Amino acid sequence: MSPQFVISLITIVLIVHVMLLATSYLIMLERKTCAWIQDRIGPNRTGFSFGVLPLKFHFWGLGQPLADGIKMFLKEDYTPPFVERALFLLAPVLVIVPALIGWAVIPWGGYYASEGFTWWAWLPFLGGQTVAPFTVAVTGAPLSIGVIYMLAIGSLAVYGVVVGGYGSANKYAFLGGLRATAQMLSYEIPQGLSVLIIILMMGTATTDVIAVQQSLGDWNIWYQPLLAFIFFTCILAECNRAPFDIAEAEQELVAGYHVEYSSMKFALFFLGEYLHMITGSAFFVLLFLGGWSANPIPGVADLPIVGGLGIVLLKFAIFAGKVTFLVFAMMWIRWTLPRLRFDQLMKLAWRAMIPIALVLLLATGVVIYLDASFWILTAVNAIVFIGAAYLYPKLPSDDGNRRVPLAGSRFSPLLPADGN
Repeated sequence: MSPQFVISLITIVLIVHVMLLATSYLIMLERKTCAWIQDRIGPNRTGFSFGVLPLKFHFWGLGQPLADGIKMFLKEDYTPPFVERALFLLAPVLVIVPALIGWAVIPWGGYYASEGFTWWAWLPFLGGQTVAPFTVAVTGAPLSIGVIYMLAIGSLAVYGVVVGGYGSANKYAFLGGLRATAQMLSYEIPQGLSVLIIILMMGTATTDVIAVQQSLGDWNIWYQPLLAFIFFTCILAECNRAPFDIAEAEQELVAGYHVEYSSMKFALFFLGEYLHMITGSAFFVLLFLGGWSANPIPGVADLPIVGGLGIVLLKFAIFAGKVTFLVFAMMWIRWTLPRLRFDQLMKLAWRAMIPIALVLLLATGVVIYLDASFWILTAVNAIVFIGAAYLYPKLPSDDGNRRVPLAGSRFSPLLPADGN
């Protein structure tokens, strides 16, 4: 049994439990964020007694996620009579599985170095075996194509949404599945282009090497700020988060593709969304925020690449802190921005993000071919942003969704030409 296998196994077991626990309390953070923005208090009363134990303290409402989980377990698990039963039951699994395996290649703690040790003698298959000093990557799966793996696994989430929408035998669920399909296929293109640009810059698709190169140099967000914005927007769209939650628009589709689901099957959809948020945020941190790198200032010394247990835990804490901040930013955006119309959502991808990503890909290829400084890309990003802001309003557009003038409206008032 190799040291890398043992460290990878420990990492997988640890991260799975941390993510599942974090998901529960991220739901509470979402509710608290909503309350703060709407000038409310939010959940703050539910403790750990659940009405049974004689505890008199509320513990700041930290028992709310556990109470919600118990409620989900106790709700009726209803299956409508006309659904495609096999597809209906398979959809939650197809949503949760990619979310549980997508983060496997993330280098959470850099590299761990050990002076060697002897396995415990009471383990019959390892008893007395001496392990020489070693250095291993603190990740679940140290693949040489880690970035491609994350991109491929992330694209599988659409199948659960499509299967759930089709198998529910409900017109609202079906429309939600169609919207989600069109949305995910559209935003996977700029997301894939963004990943390709980072691979060109780093010269590798190995996740731990990308983090190391940024710790030795500069974070990629300094070179590609516009690309980072595009990639973060794609993550919001891939996770069906507002303002891209058109697939589950309550005002139009009741709940969209999961309208017929209840109890733990609905909870799996809910859990999958937050796990995708964590995985997507970790992907963004890896590509643009230096991974476990602690110093964003260019040219200043950073944490050592290889270290003991203390350094590994510090790197993990830094990585987790960045991911938590990005997840909070997603929640902040949800309760701040209004939902996009479907035509606006499609135009943003096909008429703005994809052309910009193609221009940045061309510029990055030219800079790499000329072996020039990556700081040129920062200026290119600024020029592309200014050019896009100037050209986009001049693109031809239809007036199929023009505003209808209304009497007394502040944004679309009646004009004298309207006959009033």
